[in-house]
Amino acid sequence: MSATQEHRSLLGRRTVVAAVGAAGAAAALTACGGGSDDTGGSDAVEQPGSGGEKQGGAVLAATADIPEGGGLVIAAQKIVVTQPKPGEFKAFSSTCTHQGCAVKDVSAGTITCPCHNSTFDAATGSPTGGPATQPLPAREITVEGDSIRLA
Repeated sequence: MSATQEHRSLLGRRTVVAAVGAAGAAAALTACGGGSDDTGGSDAVEQPGSGGEKQGGAVLAATADIPEGGGLVIAAQKIVVTQPKPGEFKAFSSTCTHQGCAVKDVSAGTITCPCHNSTFDAATGSPTGGPATQPLPAREITVEGDSIRLA
């Protein structure tokens, strides 16, 4: 084998090894990435400029859409709206403070993140279990009639 052929063969092997290594690293990073923004909740959010806005921000949901003791994750706004007590509505970021996954479920007064099972109090956003140690940041909302809006 000539020196040129040996050099080409060595470069070919290096290229293959580098490509395999890069593909493995990409797969590992993808597996370690957080959750998706697909929350399984209703994404029917009125968008700004659609004619449904008043002085406040976008309509997030109707009060009837938020079950007592539960809530609704609104993926488009990255918000979770809860109703801890009848007629009392709270809102928090839907991004888990542990590793940034989107919370998915709100029931029995608890907001749950599916990635590592962190749980948060639906009335305060404070962590109640799992690896998360920081509360979900509160979001400002207003209730106007039967509509819940961003403040």
